[in-house]
Amino acid sequence: MVDTRTLVEYLHGLLEADAVRDYSPNGLQVEGAPEVRRLLTGVTACQALLDTAVQWGADAILVHHGWFWKNEPPQLTDMKRRRVASVLDAGINLLAYHLPLDVHRGYGNNAELGRRLGVTVTGQVDAGGVPGLLWHGRLDEPVDGAAFARRIGEQLQREPLHVEAQPAVGSDAVAWCTGAGQDFIEQAADLGVDAFVTGEVSERTHPLGRASAGCVLHAAGHHATERYGVQALGAHVAERFDLEHRFVDVDNPA
Repeated sequence: MVDTRTLVEYLHGLLEADAVRDYSPNGLQVEGAPEVRRLLTGVTACQALLDTAVQWGADAILVHHGWFWKNEPPQLTDMKRRRVASVLDAGINLLAYHLPLDVHRGYGNNAELGRRLGVTVTGQVDAGGVPGLLWHGRLDEPVDGAAFARRIGEQLQREPLHVEAQPAVGSDAVAWCTGAGQDFIEQAADLGVDAFVTGEVSERTHPLGRASAGCVLHAAGHHATERYGVQALGAHVAERFDLEHRFVDVDNPA
């Protein structure tokens, strides 16, 4: 068990949340119970996740995608009202960490994705104005684009969109950015990598993939590439503060 404020302060310091300018507030977004015994984690604070938290008797929910995004309508109506009411009525704390969880070297989305794909990290560079958002590294041995796509599919349980370079190349040096990192492919190619892995794909990304200095593109899904950071973070804080922890994967095809 841990005091809610203690948990928030620990997470905020661990993730260096104040060092990153973000599109939504990081930390405690909705205040609930003063103490936390049961922590439920998930990628996005959707209604299905909230309903599971209520049924389980969670004291806190920790997610990557929370609420109150920049430029969204502020009114609490319809879907937003139902979501907020769910946690308020149940006295559940909602904590969310967005970009700080993407870039964290220990428990972040990019760190966990690299581990799952067997990439040895060689560095992080700034991208989109965010320090350390684009990661790069090397595989133990080169693989061709199709074989690397199969590895990604096996590890993430999601077949990626695979845009082969022209001409086809083997993948040894890899760059990656989970989530909506598709526009960083040219920056990745400038790092001299053979393959770029991200979550989303846009129409403009397909021709860029073929034109970017022989860089193979693998788009494996925003949700699928960001399942693992919040799991690792939740397991860490559960062990540190002796909490019951449950990760719930509410799948999202995007």
